Amino acid sequence: MPESSRHHAEYSEKELPLVSIVTVNYQQTLLTELMLRSLQRISYPSVEIFVVDNGSGDQSIQQILSEFPEVKLIMSPRNLGFAGGNNLAFPHCRGSYILLLNNDTEVDPGFLEPLVESLEKNPTIGIVSPKIFFFDEPDRLQFAGASQMHPITLRGRKFGFRERDKACYNQEQEIGFPNGACMMFRRSILSEIGYLYEPFFLYYEEHDWVERARRTGHRILFQPASRIWHKVSASTGAESPLKAHYLHRNRLVFIRRNRTGIIGVLARGYFWLIATPRTLWKYRSHREHRQSVWQSILWHARHPVRLPEQPPVQPISPIAI
Repeated sequence: MPESSRHHAEYSEKELPLVSIVTVNYQQTLLTELMLRSLQRISYPSVEIFVVDNGSGDQSIQQILSEFPEVKLIMSPRNLGFAGGNNLAFPHCRGSYILLLNNDTEVDPGFLEPLVESLEKNPTIGIVSPKIFFFDEPDRLQFAGASQMHPITLRGRKFGFRERDKACYNQEQEIGFPNGACMMFRRSILSEIGYLYEPFFLYYEEHDWVERARRTGHRILFQPASRIWHKVSASTGAESPLKAHYLHRNRLVFIRRNRTGIIGVLARGYFWLIATPRTLWKYRSHREHRQSVWQSILWHARHPVRLPEQPPVQPISPIAI
């Protein structure tokens, strides 16, 4: 991983706010261990780390308890998805700030200081994401900010995607959406807007949550002084049927939860008349992917009027924390 100079905040160590780092593991213990080893090298000292095991069904996750004694392990009896897994940890987070970090990432030693400083110096910023590189191409960008999603098509532009890093991506700026692989937010936002919506399970849950945060006045920042590397889609597969299912299903879930009036009508029309035929055509030679898309359509047919309610936070195992 490329070296980076450490970013130093302008306040003393005893004034450093606590950051609660939350990651979710599902049958990917090795990836999680590599991520935790990178966290052991960070320069920011005031952190607590939660690993939520999402019902992996094996004992390999137990070795985290012995190899990483600083980690607080939460065991879920079943797979609750990205949203449900993170939600399990939120009641236990004591930090002023919470960082959601994918277990398929590795971080620069000085990645936390710029994120904390961004939130400390500007109370109107509620959420901040770092500069993200592809792990296999460590000088090529995955994320350098993003535009707001179009209200009807839900399309948005990722700045710098697959480009090599350059000076124009070294400016912090307000952006439309953070990157769910790594985003830090004020813990107080949870009491304002609630937790992640669990029926998403995978994909769009952070977009939905950020949309709610934005409606309450929170701004989103891209902070290029913070850097991480992402092993993209290591958990779900780059083009897996599972990914195809939840991306298509949850696109409409997002519309149903966040688009009303004429915009909602137009967004639904675009989804059914343009996006769905285009997706089916894309997977015309991939039977399993096509079946997954049809299953996502049937899911909405079974929930034509009301979406599932937000489940309560699940009880945790006695070995948690």
